[in-house]
Amino acid sequence: MLHSMTSEPEQQIGVGTQDAFQRLWTPHRMAYIQGENKPTGPGAEDGCPFCSIPSKSDEDGLVIARGERVYAVLNLYPYNGGHLMVVPFRHVADYTELDEAETAELGLFTKRAMTALRTASGAHGFNIGMNQGTVAGAGIAAHLHQHVVPRWGGDTNFMPVVGHTKVLPQLLADTRAMLADAWPHSP
Repeated sequence: MLHSMTSEPEQQIGVGTQDAFQRLWTPHRMAYIQGENKPTGPGAEDGCPFCSIPSKSDEDGLVIARGERVYAVLNLYPYNGGHLMVVPFRHVADYTELDEAETAELGLFTKRAMTALRTASGAHGFNIGMNQGTVAGAGIAAHLHQHVVPRWGGDTNFMPVVGHTKVLPQLLADTRAMLADAWPHSP
């Protein structure tokens, strides 16, 4: 239970030595840690969320924008508020498997994502990249996806550094609506 800084720590009998730390509980992260909804195999028919998201409404799938070959979607387990991914509709694992048109639209959507994040949230910088293969850190290695993570000066504070916890200031549905409104469309 989160208390104000002026309240006394809640006494919990039998759970260890009482200390002065406040706790921020994030039980929703357990789904990610335990691999909930993670594909069971390498194919599109093996439960790939990136293959099922396009069949949902934008709101239900957290889709920000759709192109002909790729779409932009919020990350369910974001590193920062506004963390999104650019994903090809086609189920491919490796960047080298994209055709020229997919590669071009992936690049265009990455640029649009940066523009939307700057417009909507004033991002100062970005971490952009893709993890190719499980050994490289890909959570879903079977379906290529490029991360676009907005960054702000001073956005690393004691919570992630000491507490290994991110505090996100906005619900994903609200972030999706804000970014969809700020998404630049073709000239």
